[in-house]
Amino acid sequence: MAQTGTGARRFARLAERGVLALAGEDRVRFLQGLVSNDVTRVAPARAIFAAFLTPQGKYLHDFFIAALGEELLLDVEGPRREDLRRRLSVYRLRAKVTIADAGPSLAVSVAFGEGAPAALGLAPEPGAARAFAGGAAYVDPRLAAAGVRVIAPAEAAAEALDGLDFSPADAAAYDRHRLALALPDGSRDLAVEKAILLESNFEEMNGVDWAKGCYLGQELTARTKYRGLVKKRLVPVGIEGAPPPPGTPVMLDGREAGEMRSSREYLGLALLRLESLAEAAATGAPFTAGEARIRLRPAPWARP
Repeated sequence: MAQTGTGARRFARLAERGVLALAGEDRVRFLQGLVSNDVTRVAPARAIFAAFLTPQGKYLHDFFIAALGEELLLDVEGPRREDLRRRLSVYRLRAKVTIADAGPSLAVSVAFGEGAPAALGLAPEPGAARAFAGGAAYVDPRLAAAGVRVIAPAEAAAEALDGLDFSPADAAAYDRHRLALALPDGSRDLAVEKAILLESNFEEMNGVDWAKGCYLGQELTARTKYRGLVKKRLVPVGIEGAPPPPGTPVMLDGREAGEMRSSREYLGLALLRLESLAEAAATGAPFTAGEARIRLRPAPWARP
């Protein structure tokens, strides 16, 4: 019997996500030179979160990487998957790797709620992975509380999760869950060719490896960290009033402090200037966006 109530285990098909499959003997080496995290760590028991940047270190795509057999599976934004496939293909040259859209056979689902990793036989650790329902299941590498993502045939995943006492939910339920945890949703929250990883909390969300070799955009990413160049941060906010549309200016004491990103009901994310955050903390002045009052919320992934 399916659970109900707060903390109940649920699952949702994420129709706005897609899957790219990388095959060939050079698949790990190829991707390792392009993305922000260490692809050599990906294994049947480990998935990672990573970003693909411009040569100038600006955000283009983010995705999860899991292993299934002799392939690397990329859990990506569905509407933008062809753009990512095309951009990766530019760097393929003579590498023995193929990049294919696996969407016809594989779908992305997410299982969340109290005890979700344990119910799927996984340790509650970011990135813990295993084979599941003809595909791969892995604890969200950014934050274990986000749940378990599943890349598998849609019907097989739904049947397997139902058998483990997960109740079906819609994607909006998961969207509220990820906003409560202050997790961004790709280009909904990060401006393409403008955002940088550290203002978008990729370090706290395990999306950058500082010890790996060179990758596209590494120089600016490292310089941002070691020279303390971050001037804005993507932060979780609570909304009192109608949710402001993405891009709505956030104001503090009559001055623009940043702008809204994605939101749902009373939960949202906003990109705010650090100096404005410090001013609000010192003076207690409220943030506003349109007709709504905006208050800061703690971020579950924040490090002491």
